[in-house]
Amino acid sequence: MVSYPKGKIKVLLLENIHKDAYELFHRDGFDVTLVKDAMEEAELIERIADVHVLGIRSKTNVTIKALQNAKKLMTIGCFCIGTNQVELEEAEKRAVPVFNAPYSNTRSVAELVIAEIIMLARKATDQSRDVHLGKWNKIAKGCFEVRGKTLGIIGYGHIGSQVSVLAESMGMKVVFYDIISKLPLGNASSVHSYEELLKLSDFITFHVPETEETKNLFRKEHLNLVKPGAYLLNLSRGKVLEIDALVEGLKSGKLAGAGVDVFPEEPKSNDDPFVSPLQGLPNVILTPHVGGSTEEAQKNIGSEVAEKLLKYVNNGSTTFSVNFPNIELGSLKSGYHRILNIHQNQPGFLRDINSIISDLGGNILTQNLSTSANIGYLSMEIDKNLGDELKDKIKAHKHSIRTRILY
Repeated sequence: MVSYPKGKIKVLLLENIHKDAYELFHRDGFDVTLVKDAMEEAELIERIADVHVLGIRSKTNVTIKALQNAKKLMTIGCFCIGTNQVELEEAEKRAVPVFNAPYSNTRSVAELVIAEIIMLARKATDQSRDVHLGKWNKIAKGCFEVRGKTLGIIGYGHIGSQVSVLAESMGMKVVFYDIISKLPLGNASSVHSYEELLKLSDFITFHVPETEETKNLFRKEHLNLVKPGAYLLNLSRGKVLEIDALVEGLKSGKLAGAGVDVFPEEPKSNDDPFVSPLQGLPNVILTPHVGGSTEEAQKNIGSEVAEKLLKYVNNGSTTFSVNFPNIELGSLKSGYHRILNIHQNQPGFLRDINSIISDLGGNILTQNLSTSANIGYLSMEIDKNLGDELKDKIKAHKHSIRTRILY
């Protein structure tokens, strides 16, 4: 008996994921399908039924209904930073670990933030548009150097901290606010509250995940706190800024400009139209969610996430999964048989499994168990092939969710 044939493991990669990911799966013998666009829920529910490995970016939402129909699904890869497009708790309960690439595009996003800060300070996009239209409007009024200005960073994680370093190298003063205590880089300093940051900053940039706490983090009442002539940038998540508040601030002149890369509602593909009340406003840079869209970032993300998925499928490692107990496993030694089991986190399960193996005449050579509040993830290596009889007995246990055996 051998492990499940790789040629029968179906991999579905959506949203034009980088070809390096495709090549890694294809080279390893998997049945890979690459799709250019995102999928709506109804189409995904249909397509996911016989898929073992699903790869998505930010536009495909893996809902509870989709997961309920994913009877063969082993794992999901989010080829991006965020994972809020996946129902993580439901995936965990269904024994589906989710992986992402939290660091691979941080530099690309940080560089675009800095570029937009300079472009906004110089009104460069408006001037470029005028010159393209044949208008020569050479003025200095309302155009500034960024040196000496204060940049406020909301969320001092991997992207926010890189923005901090780049901004400081240009002579900007950097302050930041994060709900978690963070060590400042360079001469950056933390402030005590979000409201304090809004009052101090000439430029305000958001680098936070999408959660209930960050939804509409900037609202109309915050317009009273910002400096007259401040600039807002959002290259994080579309629901962080209340668009109506941003429009009001720009039209009233309270805000001098804005850079927005993410939106509450975005087209599913490049062929769909885009409409926003921000369109046509002066000194506003609108980009189509391209903060991490560089050749370097997409290549790195493609390789990073694909390698995590392959490692899980091939040897059971869940290191860096965002919703699953983490276990790092090495290569399977010749003659050993690895049992991988996901079960409800209930007392007595490990004792029962050990008894099953012992009763069948197996000897446990190594054993790893890691748990979350909901599930336990168990890896064991035994010295003999107990085959389908062992798998069937484990499957019959009332707390067992899924079992794989690698040979």
